[in-house]
Amino acid sequence: MPALILAGGGTHGEIPHLDGSLGNLGIIWVIPFIGLLLSIAIFPLVAPLFWHHHFGKVSLFWAVSLIGPFLMKEGWEVTLYELLHVGFLEYFPFIILLLALFTISGGVQLTGSLVGTPILNTLIILIGTVLASWMGTTGAAMLLIRPLIRANAHRKHKVHVIVFFIFLVANIGGSLTPLGDPPLFLGFLKGVDFFWTTTAMFAPMTFMVVSLLGIFFVMDTYFFKKELMPMTPDENSEKLGLKGSFNLVLLAGVVAGVLLSGFWDGEGIHYDVFHIRLELQNLVRDGLLLGLAYASWTLTSKSIREANEYTWFPIVEVAKLFAAIFVTIIPAIAILKAGGNGALKSIVSSVSENGEPINTMYFWATGILSSFLDNAPTYLVFFNTAGGDAATLMGDLPNTLLAISAGAVFMGANTYIGNAPNFMVKSISESSGIEMPSFFGYLLKWSLPILFPLFILVSILFF
Repeated sequence: MPALILAGGGTHGEIPHLDGSLGNLGIIWVIPFIGLLLSIAIFPLVAPLFWHHHFGKVSLFWAVSLIGPFLMKEGWEVTLYELLHVGFLEYFPFIILLLALFTISGGVQLTGSLVGTPILNTLIILIGTVLASWMGTTGAAMLLIRPLIRANAHRKHKVHVIVFFIFLVANIGGSLTPLGDPPLFLGFLKGVDFFWTTTAMFAPMTFMVVSLLGIFFVMDTYFFKKELMPMTPDENSEKLGLKGSFNLVLLAGVVAGVLLSGFWDGEGIHYDVFHIRLELQNLVRDGLLLGLAYASWTLTSKSIREANEYTWFPIVEVAKLFAAIFVTIIPAIAILKAGGNGALKSIVSSVSENGEPINTMYFWATGILSSFLDNAPTYLVFFNTAGGDAATLMGDLPNTLLAISAGAVFMGANTYIGNAPNFMVKSISESSGIEMPSFFGYLLKWSLPILFPLFILVSILFF
C-alpha cells in the first residue's frame, strides 16, 4: 500500500470519532459556520466591493477560527480525519463537477437574432429549464441569459423576464438529476441513487414549471401589448446558430462519468488514506471530469468564451467559499447526528414528532434557510438531521428526502443569494442596462407573491 495509507488512527488502531453529543460539542462550535453563512449573505449587500476583493480572506478567517480550537480540543488525529473525510469524499468531487459543467457550458455559444415575444421568451425559459437538470443550473443560465437579453433589448418591460428566468432556469429546472443543482449532487455523494432524484422530483417540479410558465406567459403577454412599437426582425438579422457544439458531446461525457460512478462498483478496488475509503469508480469519475474540462478549455475557440464573457471568477469564488463551508460545517453535522443528545436538538424536534419526521416542516425549514444562506450546506444539515443514511431515506422515508430536496432546490429561487447562478444572472442583466430589483425588492415584489403560494400548494399536494 502507498505510504499514506495507515492501518489505524489512534493508539488502538480505531477510526477517529467525533462525538457530537452535548457533553462534547456545545452550540458554540456552530458559530464559525453561522458566521461564514451570514458573511455570504450580508457582505455582498452592504459592502460589495470589499467582498469582491476579500471573500477568500473572510472564508479563511472562519475556517481557521474553527480548525485552531478544534485541533486543541480533539487532537490531531480526529482533526485530520474529519478534514480528509470532508475533503476527499465531498468537497473535491463537488468542485470537480462544478468546474467541468462551468467550463464546458462556457464553451457553447447560441448565436442569432431573436425577437422577445411572449411565445419565444416562454420557449427559451422552458428550454433552459429542461437543460438545467443535465448541464447544471449555472451552465444552462450562462448559456441562455445573453440570448434572452438580446431578444428583449428593445422592450421597455423586461425585468419580469429575467426574474422568471432566475426562478426556473437558475433554480427549479435543476431538480431532476444530481447534475442539476449542488445540493442534489451532495445527496448523490452521500448515496442517493442518480435516478431516484429524477423519479421522485418529477411531479413537484412539473407542477412548479407548468404553474410558473403559465403565470409568466400571461404576464409577458400583458406587458408585451403595452410596448410602444411592435418588434420585428431587422433586415440584418442573424440566423440562429450554435458555436462550440462539440462541447455538448463533452457534456454527455460528464453525465456518463457521474452515472458510471453510481452503477459500477470498481471491482471492489479501493484505497484507504487515513481511514478514508477512496473507491476506484469515484476516482475514475473525477479524473474523467477533469479531462473533459481540460479538453473543453483547450479545444474551444477563445472567441466563443469572449463572446460569452467567460471568466474564472465565479468558479474560484465558489471553490473558496465552499472550502470554508465544508470545514466549518463539520461540528454542525456531528451535532445533528447526535439527534436529541446534541446541542441542536431544537432543530431536530421541530421537524419531527414522537420520532417521526414532519415532512412539511422539512420542506419549509430546508427551503427558508436555503433562501437566505446557501442551499448546498442547508441540504446537508437537514439530510443529516433526518438520519444521514441514504438507503433508509430512499426506502423508508422517501417523502422526507423529497421534502429536503425540493426545499433546497425550489426555494433557492426566493432570493438572489439562494443559489449561485441567481447573482450571476442579476449581474449580467444589470451590466446590459436592465434595472433589476434590489435584494428586498426581489423578495417582496416577486418571490413572496408568486412563489410562496405555489410552495404552499406543493406542501399540501406532496407532503
